[in-house]
Amino acid sequence: MSTLRLLGKLLGKPAAVAAVMLPLLWTVFGLYQTGRPVWAATALALGSVTVWIYASARTLAARYLFPGVLGMLVFVAVPLVYTVQIGFTNYSSSHLLDLERARSYLLEQVEVDATQALASSLVAATPADAAAGRVQVVLRKKVDEGDEADKGAGVWVTPPLSLSLSLSLSQASEGRALAAVPLKPQASAPTGHVLSLREMIFWREGLRQLQLKRPDGVVLSYSGVREFAPVQPAWTAQSEGALMQQATQEVFRPNLETGYFENARGERMLPGFKAGVGWEHYQRLFGDADIRGPLVSIFIWTVVFAGLTVLFATALGMTLAVVLNWEALKHRTLYRTLLFLPYAVPGFISILVFKGLFNQNFGEINAILDALFGVRPAWFADPWLAKVMILIVNTWLGYPYIMVLCTGLIKAIPADLYEASAVAGAGPWANFSRITLPLILKPLTPLLISAFAFNFNNFVLISLLTDGRPDYLNTKLPAGTTDILVSYTYRIAFTDSGQNFGLAAAISTLIFVVVALMALVQLRLTQTVIAKPAGLKQSPG
Repeated sequence: MSTLRLLGKLLGKPAAVAAVMLPLLWTVFGLYQTGRPVWAATALALGSVTVWIYASARTLAARYLFPGVLGMLVFVAVPLVYTVQIGFTNYSSSHLLDLERARSYLLEQVEVDATQALASSLVAATPADAAAGRVQVVLRKKVDEGDEADKGAGVWVTPPLSLSLSLSLSQASEGRALAAVPLKPQASAPTGHVLSLREMIFWREGLRQLQLKRPDGVVLSYSGVREFAPVQPAWTAQSEGALMQQATQEVFRPNLETGYFENARGERMLPGFKAGVGWEHYQRLFGDADIRGPLVSIFIWTVVFAGLTVLFATALGMTLAVVLNWEALKHRTLYRTLLFLPYAVPGFISILVFKGLFNQNFGEINAILDALFGVRPAWFADPWLAKVMILIVNTWLGYPYIMVLCTGLIKAIPADLYEASAVAGAGPWANFSRITLPLILKPLTPLLISAFAFNFNNFVLISLLTDGRPDYLNTKLPAGTTDILVSYTYRIAFTDSGQNFGLAAAISTLIFVVVALMALVQLRLTQTVIAKPAGLKQSPG
């Protein structure tokens, strides 16, 4: 029973709807107030549809379909649309912020005049006053340890202040800057309890809000745990979104094509900001030979890798299933259990074990090959050997799944067929090719297609075993000879090329299109294989 129906029984339908809509409207208003109108509108639309579906008597069927549809939209459609959108931007590690946030970040930068910095300390009348934040700020010139002449110099002292953390934060959140506190020169610091470094750090947020004004009119701001100094903004806002650098008086304007603030000489200022680049990433993928070549090779290897893995695992798993179905074979259960163990062990453990076994210098596989044939193959350095190694490991990981499936399908075949075959004098190969294979191939085909789709995106195997290496040489983007599309995209997005999320999103979009087309073709082929031949007539009645 849903929450809305329970509230409806307790309070009545209008009251229940109001009890749900009021928190929803409060959430929508909060999102709008924080500058997220799109999220606010989305939350309002989804919330209103949800309430209508579960409150109306005419939407009984939709109540069961809505959670699944909503989950599909949230976890499939929204990430897909967001990925496609990123593919048309320059989003990367150098362009993480939007334009307004990048401008705000630069405007918040300040320059500290270290030559006029003064050492600070906090003095309270009693320890209780120190705990409550009632202190005086004492400033003195910085002197070297050996400079005895300045150690007795005068100090500047503020009147007693309250550094209440809650007061400072509330005033800051309301945009009310504290007035500059005047400093008075004195011959010596006031006596009392001097706050320790730990206590000063505790009141750091309150100190950051302070503006201290010397008698000569210079305003000092908090610039360190034990330091106040004149602070000036590094940038000032200009017209049309431009910024002027105070130190050089140069104007930097936002370039919406490159995603940087640039001056007249083309010099760029970090951080950059997100900007639309149109079809630039797709033009690079198809128009730049240094990127297109490795991408095509990786795509071909991805298809070959997934196809050969399914072929080898199916051949091995089906053969073992047929052998283990032989009634005269003793200890079949033991053999079946042992052969199933690779599937029971977590995949990443098996991959790491094989990574050690294939080690060129210390691996057991090379030790055996060296003892028998005097060779030590460079499994991880040679591209072809690395691909062979990947296929061997993935076949080992995948055959138990096929073996279990084929065992179940073989058990479903009527024994009368094999008895009739034995009477006709057929041998084992005839039984397999005429009875077993045709009867298990059709129900096995959809599962083989799903295995192909899984291996098409088998990121874990590539990442843990070879990490895509050895790499292609002389490429603009790092690409490995054993990379598949998903690992290649991961390298572009998170490890290499400056975390180029926009280019990775463009490749992900292409992967989605290719996989979708392949899925449609595979579904059509599956229907052709499973469907009854067109020339077969139905029996009457």
